[in-house]
Formats: sequence, C-alpha cells, structure tokens
Amino acid sequence: MNHSFIKVLALFTYLMEPKNYRLVDAKEHDPRSSSNMSPSDFLDSLMGRTSGYDARIRPNFKGPPVNVTCNIFINSFGSVTETTMDYRVNIFLRQKWNDPRLAYSKYPDSSLDLDPSMLDSIWKPDLFFANEKGANFHDVTTDNKLLRIFKDGTVLYSIRLTLILSCPMDLKNFPMDVQTCTMQLESFGYTMNDLVFEWLENGAVQVSEGLTLPQFIMKEEKELGYCTKHYNTGKFTCIEVNFHLERQMGYYLIQMYIPSLLIVILSWVSFWINMDAAPARVALGITTVLTMTTQSSGSRASLPKVSYVKAIDIWMAVCLLFVFAALLEYAGVNFVSRQQKEFLRLRRRQRRSQKDDDIHEGRFNFASYNMSLPSKDGSAVKNAAPTPNPPPPPTPKDTDAMKKKFVDRAKRIDTISRAAFPLAFLIFNVFYWVTYKIIRHED
Repeated sequence: MNHSFIKVLALFTYLMEPKNYRLVDAKEHDPRSSSNMSPSDFLDSLMGRTSGYDARIRPNFKGPPVNVTCNIFINSFGSVTETTMDYRVNIFLRQKWNDPRLAYSKYPDSSLDLDPSMLDSIWKPDLFFANEKGANFHDVTTDNKLLRIFKDGTVLYSIRLTLILSCPMDLKNFPMDVQTCTMQLESFGYTMNDLVFEWLENGAVQVSEGLTLPQFIMKEEKELGYCTKHYNTGKFTCIEVNFHLERQMGYYLIQMYIPSLLIVILSWVSFWINMDAAPARVALGITTVLTMTTQSSGSRASLPKVSYVKAIDIWMAVCLLFVFAALLEYAGVNFVSRQQKEFLRLRRRQRRSQKDDDIHEGRFNFASYNMSLPSKDGSAVKNAAPTPNPPPPPTPKDTDAMKKKFVDRAKRIDTISRAAFPLAFLIFNVFYWVTYKIIRHED
C-alpha cells in the first residue's frame, strides 16, 4: 500500500516538473541552407546529381548571353624569335562569370575554394587563344588551377599557362624597330548569342614587377580591344591585347655596327701607304672586303628570308661598297702611275714604225737610188721629195719630267681619297641615323 502510493506520487511530481520544449524550423533540414552540414554534403547538394545541375548547359540557357570578364597576369615574357615570328609568355589567365545555379545563401563562408577536380562538374567558357602555336598547362607540384565560387553564384576560374603565340613582324627598320605582338582570346563553340568576352575594367593586363626582356623594352601602355570574328558558322566573341616591344640596339651596336665601322676605317689606311707597296695595299683591300662579306652574312643568319630590305642590310651593303671602292681606288692609282711607262713605250713604237715606213718608201724613191733626170738646161735634178725627219728620242730629262707628272697625278688621287672617303661615309651616317632613329621611328 505504501509502495503504490510512493510510485503515484513520483509520477505526479515528474509530470508537474516544467520542461523546455521548442519547435524545429523546417528550413534547418534544407541541406542548401544548413550550417551544420559537412562541406562534402553541401557540394553534393549544390552541384551533385540531387541538385539537378547540368554542366553541359550554359547559365541563362535560352536567355541573355553569359558575360565572361577576363584578365591576365604576366609572369614572364620573352623568347621573341624573328625567324619563326613568335614569342613565349607565361601567364595567369583569370575568367569570371555568374552562374545563378551555384548561388547559396546561409552557408557561413562568403566564398568557397574548390579542388580543381571539381572543374569537370561545372560549366566553363570554351576560351582558346586564336594566335596560339603551342601551349601547355603546369602541374608541378599539383595542377596550377584555381576554382572559387561566391554566394551570388559568381565563379572565378584561374589557370597558369605557358603559350607560344604568333607575332607577325615588320623588319624594315631592324634593328631599330618597334614590334606589336598580339594575344587574342576567342570563343570556339559559343556564338555571341550565348557568350561574350570582355576585359576587366581595372587591371585587365598586369605585369610581374621587375619583368625584363633580353632585347626589348615593353612599353607600359597596352592596347585592349575587341576582335570579333565572323565565320561561316556565326559571329564569335574575341578580345585582344597588343604588346608594344621596342628593340634595344646595344647588342647590334657591339656585334655589327661598330665592327663594320672599324673595317671601313681600316680600308682607308691604304690611302696613306706608298703606292709602290702593291702587296701591302692589295692584301689590305682584299682582307677588308672578305671581312665585310663575312660580317654581312652573319647579320642575316638570325633573320628570316624576307623579300624587303632591312635597315641592317643597307648599312652592311654601304660598308661593303666603301671597302670595295677603296680597293678599286688603288687599282686606279696604280694604273695612272704606270701611264708614264706606257707613254714612253708608245713613243718608241711610233719611232720604230716611222723608221720602217721611211725605209719602205725609200726603195721606190729615185733619190734613194741616186737617180737624176736631166732638165731643159741640162742640169740633173733629183726626183724625190724630202724625207721627213723622225721625232727625236726623248732625253733623260724629258723622261724624268714625264714620269714625275704621272706619279704626281696618282698621288693626287690618294690625297683626294683621304678626304673624300671619310666625308662621303660621314654624310651617309647622318642620313642613315636620322632616317631610321628619328623619322621612321616616329612613324
């Protein structure tokens, strides 16, 4: 009896004790808004099979085109090759677009950094480089890719690439040229009805601090533009950036211009060498001509076989012309100095010829046989005309004077060449450098 009363009293006390009951919000069971779910469950609910997300369908399907904002960060820029007309660049390519299907509301983080393996699970723009000749991804020590999703569904996709891009060059002013190399980003499969590329408003193209090129200086201004392509399959979005590269002449001054200049000056030493030293002057002339020929061939070794004339070609051709003209100048000097001997030889030949003619005519001359004809008064008259006297042989004094005359004439040619050659080369230099460094450089 007492035990039954105690049990009833204990049950009544338990029922009368106040309890803390609360209602459970149904939203807390929504996996897309629960802050207590694991990240893997959240991703499965966001872009897994249960979410209905289809990576094969672009955002805003059958609606307005997707706007993709692009920007690049240049890590390295170099290997500008004239023979193949291309350049090599290492960049971070960043693309940003909005996909409403990936928006989330109550997950605590404002953005999610996802593993690159998730890239296959979402839709991505089909961007490619229109002027690309070769490219590769980087995967050391892992894939150099970044995927970030923001609360409003904005997707940031960044990837590191090394590209070899085509760069058609105009080498008429080489090596004082300024080249414009282009990078074109284009959509491969989506027309402008589905996809539009545009540059980031601020900082579209960024360059690594301290970036230097071996032969060029990259100008700070970079032209951003659009290069929309029209094909038979439709109109495709395309954006481009132009890099202006100004070539530095230091290497070419040391390796080409200064050596060829010294060779031309060396050829002028021949004008101060005695004209009787034929071996020295001929050897010097031939050596400078062959050296300039080798120098000219070396300047074209690293350049493509273009059909137009380059600035370096004009320089080498004129230098070769000057050293060749110096060699021809000695040939002229030697020829003039030998004219005295030729003149004396001609005089002797004329005297010999005149003597032979006199002997030949005397055989048929009555006077040569001492024949006389009687005249009316009975006196004898020689039937022969007087024989002209041959020119007297030149005296040693005349020979020395004639020789001195021709030698002085040859020396005068050397004297004139000592001033004419440097002056002509100086005038050429003035026109050459003014034309290519000022006039055509500004154009």
